[in-house]
Amino acid sequence: MPHPPRLKPLEELTLHDVEALRLILSGGSVIDWHRLNLVDEAEARRFVQNHELLPDEPKDRAFIEHTKREAVSYLRRHFAFAIPKPVEEASVEQLLLLASGKGHRQVCACTILKVVQIINHMAGRELLFRLPVSDRDLFHLVEEKVYRVVGTMLSEGFPITEFVGGRKNLDSTYTKLLSKPEATAAALYDKLRFRIVTRTPDNVLPVLNYLTEQLFPFNYVVPKQSTNSIFDFRAYCAKTPGLSDLVPQFQGDPDGPLPSDNRFSGANYRVIQFVTDVPVRVPPHLMEFAPAGSENLGPIVYMLCEFQVLDAESEAHNETGDASHDAYKHRQREAVFRRLRLGSRPDPKKPD
Repeated sequence: MPHPPRLKPLEELTLHDVEALRLILSGGSVIDWHRLNLVDEAEARRFVQNHELLPDEPKDRAFIEHTKREAVSYLRRHFAFAIPKPVEEASVEQLLLLASGKGHRQVCACTILKVVQIINHMAGRELLFRLPVSDRDLFHLVEEKVYRVVGTMLSEGFPITEFVGGRKNLDSTYTKLLSKPEATAAALYDKLRFRIVTRTPDNVLPVLNYLTEQLFPFNYVVPKQSTNSIFDFRAYCAKTPGLSDLVPQFQGDPDGPLPSDNRFSGANYRVIQFVTDVPVRVPPHLMEFAPAGSENLGPIVYMLCEFQVLDAESEAHNETGDASHDAYKHRQREAVFRRLRLGSRPDPKKPD
């Protein structure tokens, strides 16, 4: 039986690892990237497998190739995009490596993979819509996966002091929807949420990197839904041995802390928080209920989850004063009660 993957220390994080972490902490989109940084076919294969796809399974391989052909066809239909024959005939693993190289083929491979991402994601959404499966059953599948991965981390002695997971209760859901004018039930990202607390700040990034390798692909983190009030990431890397040499190779704009835009959070609240689509492989007994015409949708569905990762010192800080959960809930309930009573009218009890 193979030994579980180990936790990479900071000094062993690769450029690919660090760029993935930057994307999560900054709330960016992989569609805006101009290159990948995978080093060999084994790493590319693991990246595919992290999407819950099995490259050696004929049906999975057929779905992967179908998705790639659809991406190439789309680019030719709408942009007259010139794609060299070797790139068009490359496997997805080979495309991932080409996208990590240089030159025209690198640009072509990167462009194809961006479209592959969208098509694959839409196929998972369509399959989810077609399957006669309740949210309760889907939540259970996701929870099983999360608990299995985090359970392995705990049993291997990873530097985790606390893990909490669960489903948002109805009262909390009602309050959140009432507190945000723009919120709808379809836009709730935290129906499933998980929090991991590490021993020290230096444990946060290795633990987060492990999650991207074993639980969810970094490229399915939802853009513009991230908070980072713990790290100035670029400055942190610049002063950390093993990471400082990678800083000049970062792509995209400079990044720093990304405070929460939640108006009920305390100004000094510390957390790394993000929303990601977690891929889940649909069990065969449920796939039997997929209607005709679902053959090209693959076996994977995606479920939105919210994750919080922070260190024990930040967790202790967040339990006091303005940053505490009680203070947060009080501010939120006050705003909801005022909205229910007054709507958009000014509060007569408050001076102008």
